[in-house]
Amino acid sequence: MPSTSRLKNPDFHIVRGTTIRDIFNQFPTLALDVVRDTYLQHHRGCTENPDSYFLRFQDRPADRIIALPAASLDGLDKIAGLKWIASFPGNTRHNLQRASATLLLNDLETGYPVALLEASIISAVRTAASAVLSTFYLLGRRTEIPRLSFVGAGVISRTILEQFSTHQWSIGEVLIHDTDPDSAAAFKAHAQALGLDCTLVKHLEHALEANVVVLATNASQPYIDEQYSLKAGTVLLNVSLRDLAPGHILEAFNVTDDTEHCLKANTSLHVTEQQVGHRDFIHCTLAQLMLGECTPDQRRPLIFSPFGLGVLDVALGKKILNIALAQHQAMPVDDFFESTVRWS
Repeated sequence: MPSTSRLKNPDFHIVRGTTIRDIFNQFPTLALDVVRDTYLQHHRGCTENPDSYFLRFQDRPADRIIALPAASLDGLDKIAGLKWIASFPGNTRHNLQRASATLLLNDLETGYPVALLEASIISAVRTAASAVLSTFYLLGRRTEIPRLSFVGAGVISRTILEQFSTHQWSIGEVLIHDTDPDSAAAFKAHAQALGLDCTLVKHLEHALEANVVVLATNASQPYIDEQYSLKAGTVLLNVSLRDLAPGHILEAFNVTDDTEHCLKANTSLHVTEQQVGHRDFIHCTLAQLMLGECTPDQRRPLIFSPFGLGVLDVALGKKILNIALAQHQAMPVDDFFESTVRWS
């Protein structure tokens, strides 16, 4: 006779984006707390975070869908999962967001899928939390920014600004540079609604003069080259990863979320490594910075390049699922599994 399993019979739930937004509003520090803890967990080797996998299309080179598998292996919230995120830049011409995403979570005891979450908001908020966290440490644990500029006025920039506001940073002025005037104007209105002074800047060099510069564009290759100068001590959040030419990377103090991940897919760091034949220009990871294992060199521009670890989405998704279940906001899918019993 087959043995009787003591494993829990799996259930399956769906968590909607509106529910996730409500949870972020209820728990404003949730994303930053989870991102901080997960970076340290990753540093300790308590995660599995293999390479991302890119699905590309021969007739549409700008479009892609990326699979980010990962597992968080530490503590009570052990979980595995897969973020499946599409980036279709042409969407913005029709007032659709560029990125859409889902997150599938799997129980680590049985391997069964347990939940499907709308993940574009999770992805954007954890990206923004990572940006705020890195800025805090690159500025020497200060939370004041006289001038904060955004190159690219999309959803990611908007969410980063919201995270700075949520965590009550003191921001003197917000500068916005975007080649699309409608996007720039909409972002300006959003910043003003948050109570911030905001200015549209026509020329890129003016945006690069700010104390903290967020690069969040659709760039596929570097355009910030030697004709533009970067000031010592300026923090550049290299969120879109491909804006900066190798010359700027080589002169900067470079921090990554995970160096191996960042040296792939023709990022600015990857292109620089290919050009010079080494990676000595990368100084540390954000986790090392958080732990005090390295100190930012304020004599150089300070660049944070986050490839975007899937384990951040998985860990944050698990926390959100826990809250949604506790609040009865996760939608059960009855009979999702045809059968879970091996033998009757």
